[in-house]
Amino acid sequence: MSFVRIQNISISLDGFGTGEGLAFESPFGHAGERLHEWMFATRFGRGMLGLPGGSDGVDNAFAERHETLGIGAEIMGRGKFSPQTGPWTDLGTDEEWRGWWGENPPFHTPVFVLTHHPRPSIEMEGGTVFHFVDASPQDAVAMAREAAGGRDVRIGGGPTMAREFIAAGLVDTIHLVQVPIVLGRGARLWDGLEGLETDYDVEQVASPSGVVHLTFTRRGDRG
Repeated sequence: MSFVRIQNISISLDGFGTGEGLAFESPFGHAGERLHEWMFATRFGRGMLGLPGGSDGVDNAFAERHETLGIGAEIMGRGKFSPQTGPWTDLGTDEEWRGWWGENPPFHTPVFVLTHHPRPSIEMEGGTVFHFVDASPQDAVAMAREAAGGRDVRIGGGPTMAREFIAAGLVDTIHLVQVPIVLGRGARLWDGLEGLETDYDVEQVASPSGVVHLTFTRRGDRG
């Protein structure tokens, strides 16, 4: 059986995984890039941006797992793909919105975008195909597992969607990055997840960058 994984979701000290006021000009709202500066400073993160250099060490080791864990399909919430809500529109331009990541997104797998407004799939370069589906967490995992062909499934966030999958008992391993900032508002990960630690073994690794990598592994699982 393949594993269902959460990877590299950054949260503030007060548990917010994104800020308030998401827009096309500010995909993380008032949080800006502060939740992800740790990754952008790594060799892996700079490479994703087409830049040289970057740090090695613990942050880079965790960031690199984005490419090395054998992910065969991804599930993300609509808010990660676009800040739009309600029926899809053309944004007042002649171009269809195709996500934040350019023509060759970093997923290279089928990606299931959860939305109450399904639409035709979008095929991108590099093997990424965005499928827009209205599905429960259980049905979404079943679809993603079938598409993954025996490889693992990644729950890509945002925090509201990730929380729903955790609460449904569908996630085998969770990697969170606690960033030493306080956001005060936005979308929180932890709401309603009291006692989560009773179902998982929890490890933490502190980084010189100031972030703490938290890994939750469901008891009895290997991953």
